[in-house]
Amino acid sequence: MRSFRSEPFLWIHLAGIAVAPLGLLVVCLALAIGDPLTPFWLELVILAAIAIVPIFWMQWSRPFEIFSLLVIALRPDALTVEQRKILSLFKTTKQRLLALITALMMVALLWEIYQFAPIAALPVVNFPQIRILGLIIAAVAFLVSNLFIQVPISVLGILFTKEEAFSTIEPLTPEQIPQSLTVPGFRVKKIPLIPEMAES
Repeated sequence: MRSFRSEPFLWIHLAGIAVAPLGLLVVCLALAIGDPLTPFWLELVILAAIAIVPIFWMQWSRPFEIFSLLVIALRPDALTVEQRKILSLFKTTKQRLLALITALMMVALLWEIYQFAPIAALPVVNFPQIRILGLIIAAVAFLVSNLFIQVPISVLGILFTKEEAFSTIEPLTPEQIPQSLTVPGFRVKKIPLIPEMAES
């Protein structure tokens, strides 16, 4: 019997964490634009509210549905029982705790980046030194980075699930999936470029 860990979508979304360092670099450069607002903690609150809270809340309440690629997602009724069992694991208490721990980690990371941002002032010296512009760029980049860290870490939590536990999990029904999870993009029966993903 094939292990659920061989599901390609798990590894595709785990690999997405490679995008995060680029996003974090953009955050650092953007925070070097202009003079910080006063008080300084106001910027941190704004960035956390825009870039950390929404992704955390998604993973806590309606986790990202991983059987998707870019702007398309497999229809719930096209998923196998095994795939629907994987989705059921995203709704466990362990996954919620992982989302909370990751969100706290992102807060600490944002603080560290904020402290080191002035060092990056030279590469952005030719940009318009408008602080609000820098904050907008930083917020968008950190939101993307947070997504590409939260989702892979949640996938890692699934990969560490024991086979015995997986065998006893109840799969979500196709009707429960759009109610319980955040399904991105257009829904299709198959992803033509990667047909084996839709058939396992």
